[in-house]
Amino acid sequence: MKATEARLLEFLKKSPQFVIPIYQRTYSWRVRECRQLWDDIVRTGKNDAISAHFVGSIVYIERGLYQVSSQSSLLVIDGQQRLTTVMLILEALARHLGDEEPVAGFSAKKLRNYYLLNSLEEGERGFKLILTQTDKQSLLALLQQKPQPTEHSIRIADNFAFFENQVARLGDDLTHLCKGMAKLVIVDIALNRDQDNPQLIFESMNSTGRELSQADLIRNFILMGLDTNQQQRLYKEHWRPMEVAFGQEAYGKHFDRFMRHYLTLKTGEIPKIRAVYEAFKRHARTPEVVEAGVEVIVADIHTYAGYYCAMALGKEQNRDLAEAFRYLRQLKVDVTFPLLLELYRDYDQEQLPTEDFIQAVQLVEAYLFRRAVCAIPTNSHNKTFATFGRSLRKGLYIESIKAHFMSMGSYRRFPTDREFVKELFRRDLYNFSRRSYWLRRLENHGRKELVPVDEYTIEHILPQNENLSAEWKEELGPEWQRVQKTWLHTLGNLTLTGYNTEYSDRTFAEKRDMPGGFRESPLRLNQGLGSQETWNEDAIRQRALRLAKQALQVWAQPSISIEAWDAFIVEDDQPPVYTLDHHTHLRPGSLMRPLFDRLRKEVMDLDPCVTEEVLKLYVAFKAETNFVDVVPQKNRLRLSLNMSFHELHDPREIAKDVTNIGRWGNGDVEVILRTLEDLPYIMGLIRQSFEKQIGNGTTEA
Repeated sequence: MKATEARLLEFLKKSPQFVIPIYQRTYSWRVRECRQLWDDIVRTGKNDAISAHFVGSIVYIERGLYQVSSQSSLLVIDGQQRLTTVMLILEALARHLGDEEPVAGFSAKKLRNYYLLNSLEEGERGFKLILTQTDKQSLLALLQQKPQPTEHSIRIADNFAFFENQVARLGDDLTHLCKGMAKLVIVDIALNRDQDNPQLIFESMNSTGRELSQADLIRNFILMGLDTNQQQRLYKEHWRPMEVAFGQEAYGKHFDRFMRHYLTLKTGEIPKIRAVYEAFKRHARTPEVVEAGVEVIVADIHTYAGYYCAMALGKEQNRDLAEAFRYLRQLKVDVTFPLLLELYRDYDQEQLPTEDFIQAVQLVEAYLFRRAVCAIPTNSHNKTFATFGRSLRKGLYIESIKAHFMSMGSYRRFPTDREFVKELFRRDLYNFSRRSYWLRRLENHGRKELVPVDEYTIEHILPQNENLSAEWKEELGPEWQRVQKTWLHTLGNLTLTGYNTEYSDRTFAEKRDMPGGFRESPLRLNQGLGSQETWNEDAIRQRALRLAKQALQVWAQPSISIEAWDAFIVEDDQPPVYTLDHHTHLRPGSLMRPLFDRLRKEVMDLDPCVTEEVLKLYVAFKAETNFVDVVPQKNRLRLSLNMSFHELHDPREIAKDVTNIGRWGNGDVEVILRTLEDLPYIMGLIRQSFEKQIGNGTTEA
């Protein structure tokens, strides 16, 4: 590696051509970064006391001799964002300069021939900077003063428009801008292909503090080590189509998330979003992937990216499937995608019929919405959908999905009809984060011609105004305040209307009978309101019951026949049932029983999902599985925490690492409880094991 300080414009002048390799990210600077650079340039140009302004490094490999004196193109490893942005500024400046030079060396002709173009070369060799794909055509069009192509680079076009506007605002006084441009300094870093590792350098680089995305790193990891022909072919056949499918704006936002779900499906482990690249490298280096080769893994990613775009970005062609995906997207629970990607693969390979796929998506939707209504914590969703595929039986596909949903208990349960209706009936659904979703879903269920619900607003039939009119108070009865407080934001009192302003706080009869009122409403949600004589507590309750029954059809609970259930549930001989009395040291009157009872209460109070199971040799407390096991002994309770020892925060250092040591109980942590005084601290350790299990050590971000 050879690094030298250089004036940026001099560096551009003596360099033959910069080429951005296909494995590099596209131009990604936004107006915010451009404005910062612009302000720095103008400020530097105005201050004669400042001799230079450092803008970062340009790291490159030369195809030939690795020196800038050669006429070979320079492959840019880092610095694309700065180079491209400076080119845009120079082009905007050249369009406002004539033959006169406000600063020596700054005329339109010199800017173009020194820094933007290679005037004696033909074709692409005639340009100082060659970007990739959409960026390339957009930049070349600018430098030739031609219209932008139809599929142009949004960032190139927006940023050039910004700079052209900024230059125009300076009027005829371009001196400070020219001086500032002349003061820009870089570190010129030339790499030796035989001695330097471009991959490691690429991973460590960022532009103005903007980290390389996981997608950038993955693309580079796959393509950089290949020969040029293979790079071009894989990029053209697989990576470029993915970029186009995601779109310029969505690629940066969604590709990292897609790769997280892809890796979860492939490995069974959920990487954190900022560690997707590291997880991919581990996956790519496994023997089976190495044996399959780079062609296979790139093609596989391409295939699954197509599935993801269909589901997550609204690109599904099948109308009925597209509708199912659209409703699911509105719940904004991305962690379902490891399961959905597997389902889509089997659908694509004709192992899963379209009707069953739609039903499976609707079951996932119902599971998520029912749990949201019932306020069940979401921290189990990651693990639920990461491991769901293990329960699929491809010969009995939809039955296995239903059976798995039905078999999940505790905090991962599929809420029953009774639980769902109870919560739906009394829940504040107006301040519910998914209120537009559930109204849209109820209204359009079973419709072939969908109602554009977004054109309507939510209406409280009984008004929100605390100062109700005398007519409303009379209609509600002497307990009108309680009725309003209890039922105002609930299912029975909410509907949709296009006449929200006209309705205002009018009486129910006026809302019903006015032009466009409930009698004339075409919405299904308003059915029955036209024939309602009065609006009081009983009327609200009755409407809520009717809508709740409809909700049971929209968000249906899974059900299968007894015969199908038997195919998934194998009944073994019933194991023996143990009670606390089977444990000598927990029998009434024993020394440890009072301490155990206090511990038991504290553990059970952690969460309603916690259950107790008395086994022959210990007592297990479970969320999804055991998180603490208690082995009763004569003068103490020996606790096993089901987590890795290094993950435990134990300031007092009372826990013991029992990894790979045989003993009763689960986990690598042993803790001894002897007295009530130690219980609060030890509960803090137990809580860590519980929270790790229900959260799976990850977030949904």
